[in-house]
Amino acid sequence: MTWEAHSFEAWSRVGRSAKGGDLHSSRPRAAGRSSKRALDLVIAVTALILLSPLLLIVAMIVKMSDRGPVFYSHTRIGVGGAPFGCLKFRTMKTNASAQLAELLQNNPAARSEWEETRKLKDDPRITAVGDILRRSSIDELPQLINIVRGDMSLVGPRPITAEELPRYGEHVWAYMAVRPGLTGHWQTSGRNDVSYEYRVSLDVHYLSNWSLGRDFIIIAKTIPALFSQRGSY
Repeated sequence: MTWEAHSFEAWSRVGRSAKGGDLHSSRPRAAGRSSKRALDLVIAVTALILLSPLLLIVAMIVKMSDRGPVFYSHTRIGVGGAPFGCLKFRTMKTNASAQLAELLQNNPAARSEWEETRKLKDDPRITAVGDILRRSSIDELPQLINIVRGDMSLVGPRPITAEELPRYGEHVWAYMAVRPGLTGHWQTSGRNDVSYEYRVSLDVHYLSNWSLGRDFIIIAKTIPALFSQRGSY
């Protein structure tokens, strides 16, 4: 059985367990969650210190490019369904919301793509600097602050909006059972090139098979995934 087929089987299996009231047996144990949190803090704080020169340079470039805000905080859903402000370096024009509304109103193809993936492959809102930051994933480095604050983890499901929760259907518990991650199965499995249904299956697979060892494997896979830039837009 391929890994992809196995993940879909895990999705079904864990979903059956959840409907049967066995949700807590699939969650990481308390000791494991404490170890995961401690690891998150150590790595995130260390990374913020080591990367501070890069973060400062990027902040200056973003500010100088169009004089707009350096950071962008977008409300996402965290563990237990609690909303939080997910931080990124700003990669879009300052009038991005109005531009998106106009595009979706006048472009049926773009509207269909947005409704399917919540992404646009050729997004006119993205600045030249923002395109580089997105393809290198440098725009997501401010989420190390989210990790320190306890909003996120190093490894977990991709942070999603409240509008996306219904797309998880009966498996929405799998997303909200853990902190969303700076990286995860989605980021190392093709990112925007995979279907939303498959992304959900990856989140359920992660929860049902969680261990610190698996987190380290995902972290190790993240670096070559960033260099390949597959699905990064």
